[in-house]
Amino acid sequence: MQTTQLGTSNLQVSKICLGTMTFGEQNSEAEAHSQLDYALERGINFIDTAEMYPVMPRAETQGSTERFIGTWMKKSGKRKDIILATKAAGPSRGFGWIRNGDTDLTPANIRAAVETSLQRLQTDYIDLYQLHWPSRNAPIFGQKSFDPALERPSIAIAETLAALNELVKAGKIRHIGVSNETSWGVSEFVKEAGKQSAARIASIQNAYNLVNRSFEQGLDETCFRENVGLLAYSPLAFGQLTNKYNEDAQAAGRLTRFPASWSPRYMRPAVFEASRRYAELARAHGLTPAQLALAWCYSRWFVASTIIGATTLTQLKEDIDAFDIRLSADLIAGVNAIHAEFCNPGQ
Repeated sequence: MQTTQLGTSNLQVSKICLGTMTFGEQNSEAEAHSQLDYALERGINFIDTAEMYPVMPRAETQGSTERFIGTWMKKSGKRKDIILATKAAGPSRGFGWIRNGDTDLTPANIRAAVETSLQRLQTDYIDLYQLHWPSRNAPIFGQKSFDPALERPSIAIAETLAALNELVKAGKIRHIGVSNETSWGVSEFVKEAGKQSAARIASIQNAYNLVNRSFEQGLDETCFRENVGLLAYSPLAFGQLTNKYNEDAQAAGRLTRFPASWSPRYMRPAVFEASRRYAELARAHGLTPAQLALAWCYSRWFVASTIIGATTLTQLKEDIDAFDIRLSADLIAGVNAIHAEFCNPGQ
């Protein structure tokens, strides 16, 4: 498995990252441990989780994903073999059970989030600590444009960064990153790091897939110039890009298991149609729809690592195997033609 340096950090991460948000909801502890074992066998050294996982978020299961990873590290003794990333929840999106709903990115909340994650993970440091979403009003999670009418009180980036920097100095976390961020947010974090002589963000974890290429609309340049690596999540668009929901409206997966309100952007009619078209293109070139979608992410110059998730070892093997696929110029031209007709319906 290829590795790459993540931004300006000293982290050498595998080009595929194992996402774990199914652990504790769709996967048992034993299944989670099997996935972690297999990922390491295949050369993956990068594991991503979050304090709010698993999804669908529930009070009864919150934190289970980190706990499963923690028991695996204790049992396997592989802590030093992996680069471990987790995330702090931002202002409450209805998850009142996390710190009793007090989740804005204040210094006190960040310290509390780090300490509880360390306990669940059974480790004394986190390699990459990320802010799951911004404190401020920003166009994320399916909001296609910025809306000033949604402005609200928020914690200044300077204040949040100062708190993260103290945790870096204390050795609790090694490097920091952002998630579900915008070009403005990335630029502000970089600028503030310079002002404070503080830790600099190494990464941004944003959605990127064939039905959501919005990263290419300015964030690609920002991250290139500021040397911030993209950790691309949802490369299969919640399973839409396997085309299984076009073939069977009740196919097993998050879009049928969880309420439609959890992922409305992937339920738009244009997403279904674009997925059908990409599936036809893939099959015309001898690939499965999933292989095309994953190979697309794996091959983009601005993607430092692609976060994959699976509920079975068979799925995980197929996802990793797709890394060796090389897309022809004709196939890339076909992808871009569909994209021109269906431009980011899953944004």
